[in-house]
Amino acid sequence: MSEPAEDKEAPKQLLDHGMGPWLMRVIGALVSRIIILPVLATMAASMALMIYGVAETWHFIRELFFADHPVSKDEALLHAIELVDLFLLATVVQVVSLGLYQLYFNQDLALPRWLKISNLDDLKSKLVGVAITVLAVYFLGRAVTWSSGPDIVYLGAATAVVIGALTYFLSKIDGHD
Repeated sequence: MSEPAEDKEAPKQLLDHGMGPWLMRVIGALVSRIIILPVLATMAASMALMIYGVAETWHFIRELFFADHPVSKDEALLHAIELVDLFLLATVVQVVSLGLYQLYFNQDLALPRWLKISNLDDLKSKLVGVAITVLAVYFLGRAVTWSSGPDIVYLGAATAVVIGALTYFLSKIDGHD
């Protein structure tokens, strides 16, 4: 059995009246431009993390050199690693912001070659690569100051499993089998 002729003609009639292409253009313009909101939000979050990191760095320097009680070596090392971790996180958020902007608005930004993003897989690769680094730095910070027995092995194993999974995912994105 075939469908009635009028049902087959309905979409064509919609297009013939001009509503289809106009509506699709409006929806397409809205969808492609609404992405500016996450671009702006992630850039603001990145800047906020950087400003917070600078404030924490100043606080760390004051504690290190000008505090009434001296900071232990382990405390100083942990705080320094946490600062690096904070700035790496800010970098991740900034990479996402710049990547979304490049994908939707402007491929010709004056950025370093390693930050050029031409498709969503490039953005995922950058994000996963920096996430692996953040995980490694986080574990390093905990391992350096760990004093509670062998439980660090569990944290290390969990971190290694996640890094291994992300590395495998990264190899599949980049096409390295």
